[in-house]
Amino acid sequence: MALASSGSLAPAPWRVIVTRPEREARAWAEALQARGVVCDILPLIEIAALPETSALVQAWQAVPGHLAVMFVSANAVRFFMATRPMGLDFSGCRAWSTGPGTRTALLEAGWPEGLIDSPDVGAPQFDSEALWALVAERTQAAVAASIARPSVLIVRGTDAGGELAGRDWLAMQLEGAGVHVLQTVAYSRLAPRLTPAQLNLARQAACDGSAWLFSSSEAAQHLLQVCHDLPLSQARALATHPRIAQRLLPLGWGRVDLVPAGVDAQAQSIKSLL
Repeated sequence: MALASSGSLAPAPWRVIVTRPEREARAWAEALQARGVVCDILPLIEIAALPETSALVQAWQAVPGHLAVMFVSANAVRFFMATRPMGLDFSGCRAWSTGPGTRTALLEAGWPEGLIDSPDVGAPQFDSEALWALVAERTQAAVAASIARPSVLIVRGTDAGGELAGRDWLAMQLEGAGVHVLQTVAYSRLAPRLTPAQLNLARQAACDGSAWLFSSSEAAQHLLQVCHDLPLSQARALATHPRIAQRLLPLGWGRVDLVPAGVDAQAQSIKSLL
């Protein structure tokens, strides 16, 4: 099924506006459309490479000795794996991901499938809590069996101000379990520069009954930065996690509904809501 571009409006007033970074937005919208959900994309997070990658190359040197490397997103996988030194063997290190998109990126990058820990594709939520429930017992056993303190590297992004993007919840659980946590930045998450056609799409979608799908509250913040005069009191949002919904409500959205994170359950939920 053809995907409507951000410059051509889908005719149905109940379309869903997918706000993920462009690469992920297109794939997710295509998956939803294949399940009968009319979509358009408006990427509200721009992914950018770091100008300097020497820190990533240095971080790679310690990977074979880590208990695991946790990747916060598929982009974390892509940018970190692109800096892997030639011939470096990481086959003894596990990779952690919070969702199927990141797991797929790991497999495509060559990480051994048997060394990847990720919530099942049918899990109700893809978040740090779901990942920790999966790896906590093995992690605690490794701490108990180790003479030296085990370490986990978290690979993540940074925002436009250089602050680490995302939550520190998992890092806190690891530290509490006796794990030494290291963090490295692999890419930047920036507010997009919308084209005139994208701005027109945003203004129309705020008023025509479209539902804005947010898998990150950062995308909603970016929307206000680049199109601050939207009549959000007339608009509706779909949030893939309760934390996102809680952050959207104070921004003035007229209606916020919670939908599952997985594509099959999400499509069914969206069709029942719209």
